[in-house]
Amino acid sequence: MKLSGCKVFWGPALLCSIAAGIAAGHVHAQSFPVKPVRIVVGFPPGGATDVVARIISQKLGDALGQSVVVDNRAGAASNIGAALVAQAPKDGHTLFMGTVSTSINPSLYSKLQYDALRDFTPVSQVTSTPFLFVVHPSLPARSVKEFIALARSRPGELNYGSAGSGSGGHLFVAMFGSMAGVKLVHVPYKGAAPATTATLSGETIFMFDNIVTTLPLARAGRLRALAVTTAVRSAAAPEIPTIAQAGVPGYDANAWFGLFAPAGTPQSTVDRINAEIVKIVRLPETRERFLALGAEPLGSTAEQFGAFFKSEVAKWAKVVKESGARVD
Repeated sequence: MKLSGCKVFWGPALLCSIAAGIAAGHVHAQSFPVKPVRIVVGFPPGGATDVVARIISQKLGDALGQSVVVDNRAGAASNIGAALVAQAPKDGHTLFMGTVSTSINPSLYSKLQYDALRDFTPVSQVTSTPFLFVVHPSLPARSVKEFIALARSRPGELNYGSAGSGSGGHLFVAMFGSMAGVKLVHVPYKGAAPATTATLSGETIFMFDNIVTTLPLARAGRLRALAVTTAVRSAAAPEIPTIAQAGVPGYDANAWFGLFAPAGTPQSTVDRINAEIVKIVRLPETRERFLALGAEPLGSTAEQFGAFFKSEVAKWAKVVKESGARVD
């Protein structure tokens, strides 16, 4: 047999060599994971994003047979962590715990080191939660209507902390202020945990932050809860009204958490991670932990998460434009 002018002899040794090469290539393409996996969180330890990541990380490590570590890369409303993952090797060993900020940032920042829709592959939405509108106990407002009246009497005096410029805690309040017709002062911090500490100490007077971390503080009397941000009440705290019910009709904002891989990650790897996340979220003990925190367990397909993420980017682009909020 001739090939390109050369004689090729299909002897047993050559055939075995070719078969071994094909088998090795197949194993290499299918092998995941071959080293520890890290979940990058764009906020400091102690915030809701960090809590959600740690709830799933150990069980994901058990399922994959490799350690899964949470890597906190805080700053710029999670943009630092997002950019790191967008530029990471496309092998599934580096994942990003995206949040509502991931869908807000493309409209809020004029210059980003990544494209949220182009540079990520959605893996699975993990959970969804409301934010809680909480105030320092010293504030003489015990309802949303009382807060609005106080803010109108003291324009530009009531300050609030957030996890950073462009975070959910920033834009949720910007939308509230716009809809309620009040002027509020934003104080950005490098993460939800330091922002919460500031509100607890009275350095800032109120905040909107995830119910996962704020509800225990409200129930302990360290903060006063006025409302939840979602259109319906939280099953974890049904006694707390929604902002829409309490004085700002039509207000609706929710937080979500979902895993992304760098764009170009093999579909087989995305499918493997997705399958394990869905199993983990559906475990009774995982569901109980999420529900106890006020979070709704989800565990969506990659396609469902991708469609949801696109809709969120479009939604917050409109809110950013209407509110006039900008970071740079």
